[in-house]
Amino acid sequence: MDQVKIVVFKCGNIATSPLFELLLDELADRQDIRIRTVTTGSKMSVEDVEEALPKIFEFNPNLIVSISPNPSISGPAKVREKLSSSDIPSVVISDAPGKRIKTKLEEQGLGYIIITGDPLIGARREFLDPIEMAIFNSNIIKVLAITGAYRIAHQEIDKLIHAIKKGASLSLPKLIIDANAIRDRSDFKNPYAKAKALAAYELAEKIAEINLQACFVEKESEKYIPLVASAHEIAQTAAKLAEEAREIEKYNDTLVRKPHSKKGNLKIKTKLMLPPTSDEEFHRKSPKK
Repeated sequence: MDQVKIVVFKCGNIATSPLFELLLDELADRQDIRIRTVTTGSKMSVEDVEEALPKIFEFNPNLIVSISPNPSISGPAKVREKLSSSDIPSVVISDAPGKRIKTKLEEQGLGYIIITGDPLIGARREFLDPIEMAIFNSNIIKVLAITGAYRIAHQEIDKLIHAIKKGASLSLPKLIIDANAIRDRSDFKNPYAKAKALAAYELAEKIAEINLQACFVEKESEKYIPLVASAHEIAQTAAKLAEEAREIEKYNDTLVRKPHSKKGNLKIKTKLMLPPTSDEEFHRKSPKK
């Protein structure tokens, strides 16, 4: 197969949602894929899902990626039900609550990528307005991008794309991107940079705990307003730590870049002024430890 057709279905929003399809084709010149995005916007009801779902299949995709918060609630559950009844390989990308139903996802024949550092937003009307929502998402996007969570996620989908092109059997991902995954699979060369990135990711995980308490447990505004505000302050601090980690790599000229080629293969480089090369050539030229 020369070209893989992919649908990214977005039900509601997590910080992975806004940019995911762009991670697969950042230069808009990949020739081996075509992507369409279908979304319910911020809504996650069964009604919204049922209206949007037929559009997925109009594109005749070879692969479906469904992104939503908590995949166990009614709207995302309806998406899972529909995808599991189709013969199209499908992967669910979600936040930490998805861990609770990973066995169910496997029983439905769905792959999954659970990103524990993609936290619940502080959704209290006294606190959350459009600007606060945008700032929170931008901070978490920065954390997920810099720490390596985005890269791990898109590389898993890249593997499926290449397998489909070759007509090979597919092994759908069963992956939880937690702090251990960031530690083991991130591309940081400097140990202090990696430590800062880990700290940023751990903070992002903590945000979800605080906002869960604030949004669903506490009933008095005197208690939940300070909690959501503190969680969003933590998000800003996490983004700053992530930026510091990236700056260390930039100062050392060891920042890893992995652009897609037109054929969809990842190139790699560290030195800013050198062109990216294949992974094999990069490691052949890298000094041995």
